[in-house]
Amino acid sequence: MAITAGMVKELREKTGVGMMDCKNALAETGGDMEAAVDWLRAKGLAKAAKKAGRVAAEGLIAVATAPGKAVMVEVNSETDFVARNADFQSLVSGIANAALSTDGSLAAIGAAKLKDGATVDEALKSAIATIGENMTLRRSAMIEVKPGAVATYVHNAVAPGLGKIGVIVGFESAGDQDKLAAIGRQVAMHVAAASPIAVREEEVDPAVVARERAVFIEQAKESGKPDAIIAKMVDGRIRKFYEEVVLLAQNFVVDSEKTVGKAVAAAEADVGAPIKVTEFIVFRLGEGVEKAESDFAAEVAAAAGVDKT
Repeated sequence: MAITAGMVKELREKTGVGMMDCKNALAETGGDMEAAVDWLRAKGLAKAAKKAGRVAAEGLIAVATAPGKAVMVEVNSETDFVARNADFQSLVSGIANAALSTDGSLAAIGAAKLKDGATVDEALKSAIATIGENMTLRRSAMIEVKPGAVATYVHNAVAPGLGKIGVIVGFESAGDQDKLAAIGRQVAMHVAAASPIAVREEEVDPAVVARERAVFIEQAKESGKPDAIIAKMVDGRIRKFYEEVVLLAQNFVVDSEKTVGKAVAAAEADVGAPIKVTEFIVFRLGEGVEKAESDFAAEVAAAAGVDKT
């Protein structure tokens, strides 16, 4: 029997499963709609789809490194109970390590194979079906430098390379890699604590600067001073703004007597070569996800497999 787009669409609406899986199910069952639903259920896909509408804002961030490279992934779950599960932690670590062999994109990571031979996408579907809780590979990032190193830091770590906040920072340098890693980790910790928005002043989004300038102008006008004085006041506040948000201009959390830029420059003597901070990326767990309100009892019920939806 020919499988039509309409049949695939109908099965998808019934089960919530992806188009390709629906097409495969119909092909395997000769176009029998109910048999196709059962086929998907048998594969665990229909169960996974049933959970797919639920908000996954918990989970873990993982980092993995290789010479001159680091990758970071965020894998979300519905509850923190699952995030503390050893099997889930092992899965997330495996995903990060598998990502090292890819270009860092979500599509490539999803197709990457874990040690057991399953792809990341397959492993996530299997975990959803087994645990009964929605999980998603939400985002990924990669930094590569040559020559040099990519430093990492994970805050609130629950296991090596796994936690709630992840930072990766690229350092271009031909110097001693171990010593470069030491200053790199300190800078990565600083990024997690100080939340810069750019490495250098010229890299700050012009729209952000314009918005800040407009606010400063309105504030300065309230002083009643002449326009020439107001312009100088605004310029001063913009300089202060850069000191607060630009990584190399921020006071170093490890040594507040220095800026990060000066600390990196001072480390060049020890490393034995110039150091350039190329970029940084920060993931904060669940950032930007609208999390549904829930109470402790509801989380316990969810962790126990009691579906109250």
